[in-house]
Amino acid sequence: MKRGDFNESSSLMIITRTPFRISFFGGGTDFPAWYLENGGAVLSTTIDKYCYVHCRKLPPFFDFKHKIVFFSKHEAFNEIGEIQHPAVREVYRFMDVKEGLMMQHDGDLPSHSGLGSSSAFTVGLLNALYAVQGKMITKKRLAFDAIHVEQDMIKEAVGSQDQIAAAFGGLNKIVFSANNIEVNPVTIATEKIVHLQNHLMLFFTGFARFAVEIENDKLQQLGTKRSELTAMHQMVDSAIDILNNSSNGYDDFGKLLHETWLLKKSLSSKVSTSQIDDIYQKGLAAGALGGKVLGAGGGGFILFFIEPEKQDRLKSALSPLLHVPFRFDTLGSQVIYYAVP
Repeated sequence: MKRGDFNESSSLMIITRTPFRISFFGGGTDFPAWYLENGGAVLSTTIDKYCYVHCRKLPPFFDFKHKIVFFSKHEAFNEIGEIQHPAVREVYRFMDVKEGLMMQHDGDLPSHSGLGSSSAFTVGLLNALYAVQGKMITKKRLAFDAIHVEQDMIKEAVGSQDQIAAAFGGLNKIVFSANNIEVNPVTIATEKIVHLQNHLMLFFTGFARFAVEIENDKLQQLGTKRSELTAMHQMVDSAIDILNNSSNGYDDFGKLLHETWLLKKSLSSKVSTSQIDDIYQKGLAAGALGGKVLGAGGGGFILFFIEPEKQDRLKSALSPLLHVPFRFDTLGSQVIYYAVP
């Protein structure tokens, strides 16, 4: 089916790279239903595991206008309303995509695993489509656009931290209020950053997660969990105080992770399972000072804080779970390939 002339613009190609994130403290206080009234804050970092979005103009030789490839699934369509993937559909609507596109997504880690992968994809796709349109936007605009798409257009039960983390990158204190969202980089010395990284271990539990169901359950109970969420909010500043004053080698950071995990579990019975509780107890028995399941809970990735000399013992105790080494990312979402005619 012919759709106009085949021209040089068909050679345009964009690739974006957007990091996944680890949220240490304050998760749950980043939901608008909470922070618009009470304020909120999180301490999080992005890591060197990424979502890649590849976009190019689709030549006019096919009987469809657009095509998307998302892991093992693919869709071909002519109208945006035909798209089954909700994030792609609503981002295309938001960006008013008219020209035919081929969009492909790949990720270093599986989706729905507690590392903010869904929001990383939304941010990465928005970044790619702005580049397709020849526009450069700020990280704040990119993050706020992603929040709008996910919360207002898709109407997902998601907070506001993942989009900010994916767009900005780095180790940050993110503060939420009724009037603004502020990103405050944690400015500690490089050796302290390295020390913290060297005490963290990430494992994939292999269990399926249903984040929306878990988050909806949490949201329904917000009114009865005010003391827990207030305590989780306060832990953000406590954690930053520990990072600023590392007289005991950050052991208190690990112990604070244990406290926030206990509070997180109390927000919903769906956050943990007997299998996860067993993994966590094995971690403590192997020498971890604390840890937590990342994201909504129910499975996915679990993080432990443990001294380097005890880490082989932890890997042995949690065999055959997959250990995923990582380092912190500092750059946020980037256009890493931009080819124009």
